[in-house]
Amino acid sequence: MALYEQLADLPVTIEEYDASLTERATSSGFTRTTTTIELHGENAVGYGEDVIYDTERHHSFVDQLTTPPTGAYTHRTFSEAVGALDLAPDPTDRAYRRWGFESAALDLALKQAGTNFAAALDQEYDPIRFVVSTRLGDPPTFERVETLLEQYPSTEFKLDPTSEWTPDLIDRLAGTGRVRILDLKGHYEGTEVDQPPDLELYEQVLERFSEAIIEDPALTDETEELLAPHTERISWDAPIHGVTDIEALPFEPSVLNVKPSRFGSLESVLETIEYCKSNGIKMYGGGQFELGVGREHVHAIASLFYPDGTNDVAPAAYNDPNVTGSLPVSPLTPPEQSSGLGWS
Repeated sequence: MALYEQLADLPVTIEEYDASLTERATSSGFTRTTTTIELHGENAVGYGEDVIYDTERHHSFVDQLTTPPTGAYTHRTFSEAVGALDLAPDPTDRAYRRWGFESAALDLALKQAGTNFAAALDQEYDPIRFVVSTRLGDPPTFERVETLLEQYPSTEFKLDPTSEWTPDLIDRLAGTGRVRILDLKGHYEGTEVDQPPDLELYEQVLERFSEAIIEDPALTDETEELLAPHTERISWDAPIHGVTDIEALPFEPSVLNVKPSRFGSLESVLETIEYCKSNGIKMYGGGQFELGVGREHVHAIASLFYPDGTNDVAPAAYNDPNVTGSLPVSPLTPPEQSSGLGWS
């Protein structure tokens, strides 16, 4: 039976909705705002996290909460109801917010059934390998990586190369032997993290990080020629919202970043995971600077389906501007007991 079919008919009763804002400064130099969506019913609460990046949209959403009607659903009928709502003005934000609702509905349905995500799929949680995603400042320096390695020597990294990376910085980063993913951000437009195709940067990254996954390169005549010998380690993130997007890629991928929030619906997430497994495509999980329960949800999914991947799902405290205290190290140990979609 398909993965989603094992969950689609879970009953879920919703008696009340609520939402609240969370804000936190990040190591990437911006203040992150997310919305925690709460679904109340039968003395239980299901939680989801809306990871839209526009702070004003979070405030307006909480002030005038748009929800499906309360009542009795299955997860499938709830998904249909939330999918019909005008949740946000553009497709990316609609997917992010829909995932917040759909994950909350699954969390509540599982709690009302007295079970958790793993048990509902007749599986068990495995320890999760994770990498730490961080930007290196403006101008970029080695300081953040150096500090993390001093405190946690086994740390593995996902980094975002930019045209400002100097040969010396590249040498120091490569010399750590700890960089596992390099995200070239070649499919972003109009954001603060845009990185236009830079042939010199691509050449240095491919040469100096010969074992690292190369994520989201921009495809031009020049870059395609340069990337052609390296397709086995090219991964995609931003362009992937479901199976159709994988099938539309210019070549069959060997590895993909699975970010549940990009897919919007639980059905699309699980369908994509099954497609990758059937086609021998390795996977690793990705997050969106979640500040709360959303991070647990990507942990739960990674734990079941790609626990050994280079999962960009480090505990949220690794995103704080100053890493202090004692943080968990990779791999993350599964919880001894859990309920719903939670992983703590």
